[in-house]
Amino acid sequence: MPLVFLGHGNPMNAIEENNFTQMLTSLGHELPRPKAILCISAHWLSAGTWVTHMQSPKTIHDFYGFPQELFDVQYPAPGDPQMAEYIQTLSKSPKIQADDSAWGLDHGTWAVLRKMYPEAQIPVLQLSIDMSEPASFHFELGRTLRSLRERGVLIVGSGNIVHNLRRVDWGHSQKGFDWAIEFDEWVKGRLEQRDFKALVEDFQKTKAGQWSVPTPDHYLPLLYVLGAADEKDLLNFEFEGYDMGSISMRCLSFGKQV
Repeated sequence: MPLVFLGHGNPMNAIEENNFTQMLTSLGHELPRPKAILCISAHWLSAGTWVTHMQSPKTIHDFYGFPQELFDVQYPAPGDPQMAEYIQTLSKSPKIQADDSAWGLDHGTWAVLRKMYPEAQIPVLQLSIDMSEPASFHFELGRTLRSLRERGVLIVGSGNIVHNLRRVDWGHSQKGFDWAIEFDEWVKGRLEQRDFKALVEDFQKTKAGQWSVPTPDHYLPLLYVLGAADEKDLLNFEFEGYDMGSISMRCLSFGKQV
């Protein structure tokens, strides 16, 4: 299976139609149909590493201040407890723990999958992000998960390469601030050069990086995708753009047949 990183942006994308959501719909048709989906979302931050283990994960509306229409959305995809147990066997350190009730599918997962796979029939699991660990930990765990691709599992990282809500400017609806563009283009260049080491170690070494990644939660899902990528995988940028100045909507895939 290919791999994808999705800059999920505003939760309203789950119910709106725009260039970004049209890309998600097209991507769902272009990818081989997965046997299961494992999503690493910026919105499940935890102590330790967990994988959802329930048969029917709940739809989590982890936001506020949005229209009722968005809160009414349900994404009733099944879980896959057997696959969760297999994922646990892949890593002895860290130990991946099974979550039977605490989580489900947060909007980092269902808001994008709703556009890619609206029928909600493909089993979906989520893997949590242990925020106590350094960036290298998340890259290496992505490498540990690479073999899932051979079992037909689509690994999805869902976050945003640039994500600074404190600097949001509603007047910059489709534009990026200079520092956001600088960092997003730096990431693009490192990806094209396959310089994953720099993406793991150097992302906060410039002022642009510090402003773009004030906290690593939305950046770390990218590192799982990089860890699971193979040197021979074709890189494709599925979407480029900005929202409200300080959010990059860049999406990319590895290994997709073009």
